[in-house]
Amino acid sequence: MQSAWKRLRKNKGALAGLIVITAAVVVSLLAYLIAPDNTPDANRMVLEVGGQHPGFRVHMLAVKKAQPVARVSFFQKLLYGQESDVTWTPVHSWQFKDSMLVVQRYVDESLSREEKYDLREIWYGSRQEGGIPLTGLQQKITQERIFPVTYWLGTDKFGRDILSRLLVGTRVSLGVGCVAVIISLTIGVLMGALAGYFKGTVDDMVMWLVNVVWSMPSLLLVFALTLAMGKGFWQVFIAVGLTLWVGVARIIRGQILTLRELEFVEAARALGYGHTRIIVRHILPNILGPVMVVAAGNFATAIVVEAGLSFLGVGVQPPQPSWGLMIKENYNFIITHNPLLALAPGVAIMLLVLAFNLLGNGLRDALDVRSKI
Repeated sequence: MQSAWKRLRKNKGALAGLIVITAAVVVSLLAYLIAPDNTPDANRMVLEVGGQHPGFRVHMLAVKKAQPVARVSFFQKLLYGQESDVTWTPVHSWQFKDSMLVVQRYVDESLSREEKYDLREIWYGSRQEGGIPLTGLQQKITQERIFPVTYWLGTDKFGRDILSRLLVGTRVSLGVGCVAVIISLTIGVLMGALAGYFKGTVDDMVMWLVNVVWSMPSLLLVFALTLAMGKGFWQVFIAVGLTLWVGVARIIRGQILTLRELEFVEAARALGYGHTRIIVRHILPNILGPVMVVAAGNFATAIVVEAGLSFLGVGVQPPQPSWGLMIKENYNFIITHNPLLALAPGVAIMLLVLAFNLLGNGLRDALDVRSKI
C-alpha cells in the first residue's frame, strides 16, 4: 500500500481530484455552519430580491417572529440547520420616529414603499412592554437588527441564497454517490464472485441477468425505479445504486475467472477450505484495486444520474437543495440576464465528477503492480 500511495502522489491529476473530494466532504459535513443561510435546507425566502446577480448587496431588517422558535442542539444544527426566529425585510433606508421605525422597503433598485414598525414588535415580536427604554431599543435595533447582506453568488427566483444552497446541496451529491457505491459494490461483488468462481450454470444465470439489466438505458431504468418507489431523498439513492451493480459484476467476474486458476487458490482448496473462505479471504483481497477504480467511476456516474433525475423532477424534491434541482429552477436565467444562477451548480457537478474520474484513473495506475515506483 505504501508503494501505491507513492505512485498516487506522483499523479498530479489524481492528487488534485483527491483534494477536491476532501474539500467537498468537509463542506458537506459543515454546510450549515459555514453557509450564510443556516436555516433548514437553506430555504430563507426574500421574494423582493429574487433573481439577483452575484455580489448583490442590500440592507435587511430582521423582525422578531411572534411565535417563539425552539433552539436546537449543536448536533441537530450541524445536521439539519436552525430555523430562524426573525423575518428578513429588505430596506433602502430607515429612520426612527418616537416608538416607530419608518423604513423604505425595497421593491427593486429604483422603487420602494414606506412601512412603519413598532420598535417593540421588531425586538420582542409583540408590543409587550420590555425593560429596555426606547433609546436603548433604537441603538440595539440599529446594531443588531439592521445589517447589510451580500449574496456572493446571487439569489434564485424565490430570493434564496445560491451560495448557501450550493453548499448544502453538496450533501445530496456525495450522499447519493456513497449509497449508490455501497449498494452497487455489495450486489456487484456478490454476483460477480458467484459467477466467476462457480462458473457453469451459476455463471450463465448471473450473466443473463447482467445482460438484461445492461440492455436497458440506465437513466430510463432509474426513472422507472424512482416512480415505482415514489419520489424522495432515499428513493433516489436506492434507485441509482440498483442500476450500477452490473458493471461491477462484470469486472469482478473477469478478475475471479483469472485468479481461481492460480496456485494459491488450488492450495486453499487442497487444504480443505470452504468456498466462502476462499472467495472472501484469498480472492477478493487480490482484486481490491479494480474494485476501488470501479467504485470511483460509479461515484461520478451516480452524481450525474442524480442531477439528471432532479432536473427532470423525479429526484430530490424541493425545498431540499440539489444541484440538479437548482439547475432546473434557474435554467431560464441562462438565456436572460443572469446565467450564473444555473451555471454555478453545473460547474460544481462538473468539478466533482471530474475529481472522481481523475482519482479513479490515478488509483488504476497506482494499484497496478507492474507500474514503476
